[in-house]
Amino acid sequence: MSEIAVTDVSYGPNGLVPAVVQDTHTKDVLMLAWMNEEALRLTLTTGKATYWSRSRQQLWVKGETSGHTQKVVSVHVDCDADTVLLEVEQTGAACHTLTPTCFTGRRLNADDVTE
Repeated sequence: MSEIAVTDVSYGPNGLVPAVVQDTHTKDVLMLAWMNEEALRLTLTTGKATYWSRSRQQLWVKGETSGHTQKVVSVHVDCDADTVLLEVEQTGAACHTLTPTCFTGRRLNADDVTE
């Protein structure tokens, strides 16, 4: 398995890269968040999932206030290096709605799609 540098990640025009977060044990997709280069560096050096809040325009460590933490097991990038995958050990709910994942029980209705 090859490795790349944090600076080689393809951050978008806003300086962010999407981060898909997956439970290392169940393989459930827990959430999608955004990271800038600093958040990615902090995640790699501390082992604590750190993200960029687009609404607050600041870094946030998952679980810092809620106690619902993510211990980072591994960090990968996709083939284009424009998406990050974090495998984590989740403690508590992953979603701010207090559900286990952010993808619980809401399916899009294909009947509403028009061309």
